[in-house]
Amino acid sequence: MNIVIIGNGVAGITCAQVARQRDADARITVVSGETDYFFSRTALMYSYMDLMSRRDLEPMERSVYRKQRIDLVRDWVVDMDASASTVKLGSGSTLPYDKLVFAVGASPNMFPWKGADQIKDGKVHFVSMQDLDDCERLTKTSKQAVVVGGGLIGIELVECLLHHGVKTTFLIREPYYWPMALGREEADYVTEHMRHHGVDVRLEEEMTQIQVDAAGRVSGVVTNTGETLPCQMLGIAAGVKPNVERIKAFADAPELGRGIKVGPTLETNLPGVFACGDCAEIHYPGQERPLTELIWYSAKRQGALVGGNLFGDAAEYAPPLFFNSSKFFEVEYTTVGSVMDAPDNAPTLYRKLPGKYMSQRIVHDGERVIGFNMLGSRWNHEILERWIHERRSAEWVEKNLRSAQYDVEFGRAPLHKHDVQAMPLNKEWP
Repeated sequence: MNIVIIGNGVAGITCAQVARQRDADARITVVSGETDYFFSRTALMYSYMDLMSRRDLEPMERSVYRKQRIDLVRDWVVDMDASASTVKLGSGSTLPYDKLVFAVGASPNMFPWKGADQIKDGKVHFVSMQDLDDCERLTKTSKQAVVVGGGLIGIELVECLLHHGVKTTFLIREPYYWPMALGREEADYVTEHMRHHGVDVRLEEEMTQIQVDAAGRVSGVVTNTGETLPCQMLGIAAGVKPNVERIKAFADAPELGRGIKVGPTLETNLPGVFACGDCAEIHYPGQERPLTELIWYSAKRQGALVGGNLFGDAAEYAPPLFFNSSKFFEVEYTTVGSVMDAPDNAPTLYRKLPGKYMSQRIVHDGERVIGFNMLGSRWNHEILERWIHERRSAEWVEKNLRSAQYDVEFGRAPLHKHDVQAMPLNKEWP
């Protein structure tokens, strides 16, 4: 079998490795125009902050590809011919396939702000290795920056800029930071933490116009308050979307919606052609809204499933219990299950350690726990997941919570010594 995988992110490489486990003789080719080797996208900030080299971002030794006989091609796929089972590369050559996998990930959102069409330099995103190139180049000649968008990518870019001594303003159009994931209480102290580090956080303030100098480089932005903020770098971190713009130009392509449309087995409308990871838009029979999961953990699971389905498994993708972890500067973050997507007025148990950036939120439905938001300390998400699946009560979980907390260098955060409050989830954004 001849397998071609477009994209060398976590979905594509996981797919390739699972396919190799299934068939020792299959020819497996991974094509990417971004980098020669798979790298950890979630670790981009550590390279930008000079804490890791670019080689350190690669989770696998380069010899693994040779040993597993996974051929790597550095090029962009620019077209495909489904009837001939070939893809065309930017170099002009073609690759034949028996099975084809799109694992092309996500790309940053960009909106038609006034003046955006005048930009020749100074605008950055923070998703790809090419974005890292731009950030490193521009940092050398930037004293001020503005970052637009209040999510994880935005705060990572802000932290990197501050590390390099660039005065940074963070524009967040919502009433508080990241309302899709955090309650008002958690968001307030994350914002306080950012300001403690010197970030100029602006809530309910958004960019309305971009200004450029005579050379076309960003020189400032105007906000909805009428204020002009001088800057030489403009970070756009307003979310991501399935990366399908290139595919729209293909003469022959799988059916597209917001992403690449697939069924529960992650196969497209073209036989033998699959999509997985951030680019996949999954349609389930009887469900009105398709599923798109723009998250690393899901991309890896989907890549593994497609790796088996290439050989006829016909396994259907079942979304796992939601889990994510990250950091807001020094504040650890772990979330499991349903929190901000919990039913309105869902009861919660909440407590915060006085004088520290640490809190716990346990969301329940009156009978069983359905979600956790834990900030400022480290937690074993597998235990928290198990308690949700076991339908444990909030009272039981509160009494046993310490068993899910990791021991760290200076001991466990003593949150158990502080009273919990029964309180509704504070949602202020639809």
